[in-house]
Parts: sequence; structure tokens; C-alpha cells
Amino acid sequence: MAYAGSLLAVIIAAYLLTTFFIGPVQKKPDPDQVAGQTSAKPKPTPWYQQQSPPPSMITTPDLPLFPEVEDQQDARAYEEALPKETYVPPVVERAPEQVSAPQVAALPATPELQRWRKYSVATPVSGQKPLIAIVIDDMGVDKRRSALAIDLQGPLTLSFLTYAKDIEKQTQRARNRGHELMLHVSMEPGSSAVDPGPNALLTSLSDDELRRRLEWSFGRFSTYVGVNNHMGSKFTANSKAMSIVIEEIKNRGLLFLDSRTSGRTVGAKLARKMGVPVAERNIFLDHENTIEAVHAQLRKVEQLARSKGSVIAIGHPRDVTIRALSEWLKDIEGRGFTLVPLTTLVLRNASP
Repeated sequence: MAYAGSLLAVIIAAYLLTTFFIGPVQKKPDPDQVAGQTSAKPKPTPWYQQQSPPPSMITTPDLPLFPEVEDQQDARAYEEALPKETYVPPVVERAPEQVSAPQVAALPATPELQRWRKYSVATPVSGQKPLIAIVIDDMGVDKRRSALAIDLQGPLTLSFLTYAKDIEKQTQRARNRGHELMLHVSMEPGSSAVDPGPNALLTSLSDDELRRRLEWSFGRFSTYVGVNNHMGSKFTANSKAMSIVIEEIKNRGLLFLDSRTSGRTVGAKLARKMGVPVAERNIFLDHENTIEAVHAQLRKVEQLARSKGSVIAIGHPRDVTIRALSEWLKDIEGRGFTLVPLTTLVLRNASP
């Protein structure tokens, strides 16, 4: 017994000494666990650090503003519904009209600012033939159909959208063909479901932002005689917003064509009040996209021209419109009419 007690005391003493100097006995690690740790993969690099540089910019074919049958897969709402009515403006007195609008500072009217006269296309007018001005809106975005419109017999008045590609090249070709040019400025439509395009004028924008967007539009090319609205049913009914547009138009010596996409527009009234040369659309040629409908509208153009002495019709670079105009323009003089650019009618109506 004494021997066993002594042996136990020695073992306990040895354990205590080992624990004190070396530390507690470590459990031998599991071999499978060790193998798993040594084969663990490093933490992956975040995806955004693995991206290769992007390729060159991808471009798509130019989309037409009015998609034809073959373009339906790329259809997009570029235009408001066009009014069907024939608008005959009331007789306007020479005295300024009383229109409620914000007061604006007096604007210069020096001869050198009259750009609409500088870039007008001179057209001889003789006799008492009724005068017809054909304006083609939405030019420049659908370059193929715009080129077909440029090739039409003129002089036409071609209004180019501010965001068209190669706009200087396209407008130079149009000028060389003898057409008069305008700037087609996108304005807020009545429906938020309709896209008016980039840099559109919106009623929610500040005065400074409206002027900034107009400044961008005015700088797109230089040989235009004036401005007309693209869409704009909501915007053109807003006196405060439109007064800024008319003020900037006057500052640059331009004219204003009210496309009358809405019967509530105040554009023409404000232009007259502020002393800006102005005209108003009478008829849309292609509110229906059929050749029969366009021919019917052209007959109305002739009827109104005979009864009123002049008419302003607006069409668009659509296949049926281009085909109908190509046929109709061939014998316009023989039918007793004179085709004129818009400025001819503005000058005529401005004369006392």
C-alpha cells in the first residue's frame, strides 16, 4: 500500500510540473479536419474587380418617329395624337392682344437680330394665286425617311428635332436642296405615357433650367428661321413656361410657329403680345397613316387655300406622306397654287 501511494504521488507531481512549465496537453487534431483546412480555397475577388473594359459603344439603327408596319418591333411612342380639325384662325387686330402672362423685360428688336429674315428662302410670288406652305416636322431622327423628305420638290419648310444625329450634315443638305429650316423643340405632352425625347421642356422645370435646355437646342445648328413645338399639349397651355420660350425666341430674332397640338395653346397669343413673328398650323396631313387619308387632307389644304388665300399644313417623314406629297407637288402650279416657305406667309401676314 505504501508503495502504491508513493507511485500515485509521483505521477500527480509529474503532471502538475508538466502543466506548469509546458501547458495543458493538447488534443491531437483530427486528420480529416486538417486536410479540409489545407485544401480551403482563397476568398474570391469581388465581381466588380474582375470586369474587363467595356467594348466600344453599341449603336442601333435610327428609329422612325412614326413606326411603319415593318418597324413595329421597334415601335415607341414618339408623338402625341394629332388633332384632326382644320384650324382657321380668327382675324387678328393689329393692336396687341390682352393675354394674361408674366411681365418680361423689354427685349431688343434691332435689325441684326432678325435671323428669321436672314435665313429665309426667297420665293417670288406673282399674281393672286393662293399660297401653300408645307412644313415637315420631326426631321432628322429617322435619317432614311428624312432624306426622302429632303428630296421632295420645294421649297418646303423642314423642322429638325434638336436631338437628331448628324444634324448639321442633314440640315446643310436640306439647305442645298432649297428648303427652309426650323428647329423642332420637344415640349411636355398631355400624357406622361408619351416620351417627348431628350432635353424636353417641362412645366416642372425651373426658369433657369428651361433656359439652359433652350440654349442647348439653339446651338444644334445655325440656319433655322424659327421654332415650333414638338408635342407640347401640356407645355404650350402654360403661360408662364411659354413666356420664357417666346422671350428666348425674340432675343434671337426668330419666328414662332404654333403647331397647335392642343386647342388650349397660348403660344401664338403670347408671341403676338411680345412682338414675335408668328404663324399657326391650319391642317395636319397625316393624323391617319394611310395614303387615302393624306390625299383627303391635301384636298382640304387646297380648299382652305382658295377660300382664305393661304394655308399652313404640317406633315411628317412617313412613307405614305412622302409618297402622297411627291405626287401632289408635281403639278401644284398647274392647279393654281404657289408653294412657298413659311417665312413668305409670315411676311405677308405681318404687312399692314
